[in-house]
Amino acid sequence: MQLLVILLQFFASLSLLVIIHEFGHFIMAKIFKVRVEKFYLFFNPWLTLFKYKPKNSETEYGVGWLPLGGYVKLAGMIDESLDQEQMKKEPQPWEFRTKPAWQRLLIMVMGVVFNFLLAIFIYTMIAFHFGEKYIPFKNMTDGMEFSEYARSVGFQNGDLLLRADDQQLIKMDDASIHAVLEADKVWVLRDGEEVMVDLPDDFADHIITENSAFVGCRYPFVVDSVMPNSRAEKAGLMKGDRIVSYMDSTENVVDAYVLGVVDLFNKNKNLPIVVKVQRGNTLIHLTLTPNHEGKIGVGMKGPAAFYKMESVSYGFFESISVGIKKGFGRLFTYVGDMKYVFSSAGVKQMGGFMSIGNLFPYPFNAHAFWEITAFLSVILAFMNILPIPALDGGHVMFLLIEVITRKKPSQNVMVKAQIIGMALLFALMIYANLNDVFRLL
Repeated sequence: MQLLVILLQFFASLSLLVIIHEFGHFIMAKIFKVRVEKFYLFFNPWLTLFKYKPKNSETEYGVGWLPLGGYVKLAGMIDESLDQEQMKKEPQPWEFRTKPAWQRLLIMVMGVVFNFLLAIFIYTMIAFHFGEKYIPFKNMTDGMEFSEYARSVGFQNGDLLLRADDQQLIKMDDASIHAVLEADKVWVLRDGEEVMVDLPDDFADHIITENSAFVGCRYPFVVDSVMPNSRAEKAGLMKGDRIVSYMDSTENVVDAYVLGVVDLFNKNKNLPIVVKVQRGNTLIHLTLTPNHEGKIGVGMKGPAAFYKMESVSYGFFESISVGIKKGFGRLFTYVGDMKYVFSSAGVKQMGGFMSIGNLFPYPFNAHAFWEITAFLSVILAFMNILPIPALDGGHVMFLLIEVITRKKPSQNVMVKAQIIGMALLFALMIYANLNDVFRLL
């Protein structure tokens, strides 16, 4: 059931993003009277799942079987189909190739524009419908939990983030995390005093290599639910129990908080762990054995059960402002993070369909689903505008060359560039998905 719920979310999100992207090309082509021969969700080499051509329409609509994107086939254009037969015929006024360069440029960029506008729209609707709820750092009375590497450079569990260089840190969001990764110095509150942590130049690279959150809210591990026949139930764990401590690898007793316990389970898959549990006013010892995924089969109370949350509501026009700000903020943050993606550490952490699918929540949560979809739309917009042949950005690059030189690239050049671009994209896709498989194994 969990896999099915995640798959449905993945395909629903992907389908929406592809349809909106291709509709951007489609509507602009229609405005400039370019014939659209096909509008497809997903690719359809050798097999089409569904197709329909309305009466008196020049466009065939369909669904392919290969979920790597989608396409609109424009008359008189070298695209993924590599159809050159049409290009040998006499140019027609309804073809892409006969339109002015500025019109062709607008047709090509409109898919990216529509994806970015979709992200802003979703962020606007999230702000309007859900508002914003968060736990300010100042309310986290138990401080924060830090990853192993973060602790090695000077952070301590229980520290509370205050500032990254000159930027005040208010809440746990992408902007705060990004600010810390980019900072030279970070100030924390430790035992009532401000303490400076001097970060090494390669701090961000190490965090990426670690492939886990380097900081999180520190809150108690309190059981909210126990799955039937789970390892937790068999060990005697009950709803309301709190894991208060455990013994680490050096046989030191460690106070238990959620991130520490989760990390402990992940490092001791299928190995017995003795933990101290508070049940009411009684302390007992239980032996828990995480499964091969590092899980014991419990649901935990979230941080909102222990810390006061702040709530902000937005009116409709306020929501538009929030949506625009968040859309551009996500875009600039993602662009800034690209230097990590193409670093040696970042390349190793590239992920494919499995990594994207794992972003979606189980059980389904509407707020999380739309947040993820909006972010993926930002990513799709940026990645598509990169100057790589076979992507929109590749076509834009050649069109800009044409505008500057006043000379169209030859058909032979366009075909070869398309083939090279497609080969590069498929190689990256295969590499990213193999990374997923290796991590799973």
